[in-house]
Amino acid sequence: MQSVLTQADVAKLLAEPSPAARAELAGKLAVEIDNPGLTENESALAQDIVRLMAKDVEASVRQALAENLRSATRLPHDVALKLASDIETVALPILQHSQVLTDADLINIIRSGSDAKQESVASRKGISESVSDALVTTGGEKAVARLMENATAKISEASLGKAVDRFHDNDSIKEKIVKRPALPPTVTERLITMVADNMRDYLVTHHQVSPGLAADIVMQSRERTVVGLSGKSNAEELEKLVTQMHDNDRLTPSLVLRALCMGDVAFFEMAIAVMANVPVINARILLHDAGRLGLKALYERAGMPARLLPAVRVALDVIHDTQMTGEDHDIERYRARIIERILTQYEDFGSEDLDYLLEKLGDVLKVA
Repeated sequence: MQSVLTQADVAKLLAEPSPAARAELAGKLAVEIDNPGLTENESALAQDIVRLMAKDVEASVRQALAENLRSATRLPHDVALKLASDIETVALPILQHSQVLTDADLINIIRSGSDAKQESVASRKGISESVSDALVTTGGEKAVARLMENATAKISEASLGKAVDRFHDNDSIKEKIVKRPALPPTVTERLITMVADNMRDYLVTHHQVSPGLAADIVMQSRERTVVGLSGKSNAEELEKLVTQMHDNDRLTPSLVLRALCMGDVAFFEMAIAVMANVPVINARILLHDAGRLGLKALYERAGMPARLLPAVRVALDVIHDTQMTGEDHDIERYRARIIERILTQYEDFGSEDLDYLLEKLGDVLKVA
């Protein structure tokens, strides 16, 4: 690439009293500094000129420099940091676009900068988790809202949870979190308890909540929704989800039974393990013990209501007797068999216990 900044331009830059003319030269300088054809001396000269212009007393000159150099890969780090620390009209283009700034630079600016500077950082492409966490921790509402809208930003599960805590009364931010491209199950579960019906619908359709639960979201309580969250979660995610619910008194007996009756055996096993404070592998052995003594002992240790134990036994018997073929209607067939067994054992339960059970199961009967 042929050089576009001549010695005459340099002389003019040093002598030119007009801010407009100096600002015009900033455009040429932006092309020049990334010119791969520059010699070592020419490159050093271009960088010296950039440093000189970054100290210009006229804000319009510094602003033109920042606008033109915002994407320059060879912009000296000290100049990028100086421009980023300047007044907003100068700093914002660099803060939003310059890849010369480090995460440490951005975090310091977030902690000490204005709302507008925080918002510019939040708009950057590919923000790291550490920068996102700084925004969530100390950024203003607009900056955090902008961050949640930024689909390229990397935001850790802990930071998302922190945002939910910090802005639990801010419907706008909660909506933007809901509309993130992906959410961990623990965050989804918390949001279900906090957002309006239309946002619950969005969680169902966009965050791995099964389509069959969509009607439940609109018509029924959050319990019926949570059952669907574990379907695509790995063991670690499921344990975090269940533990979070237990720690916040949201892991109710009716939810645990509903999960089993809906076919979510993994959620049921993890829930009983967490409630009884035993390893999940031990819980599985006891729950599926053919002698039934292990089930009863673990069930009692988990603090589950005695009157629901017969229904749990029925559901586990159906699990052991039902062969899942992988077909589309496996779950529906399983649910129907559970309800059928419960109804045919009416006399064993007693009318009061049956009424109680049917109330707890709610519209699982309708699904079946």
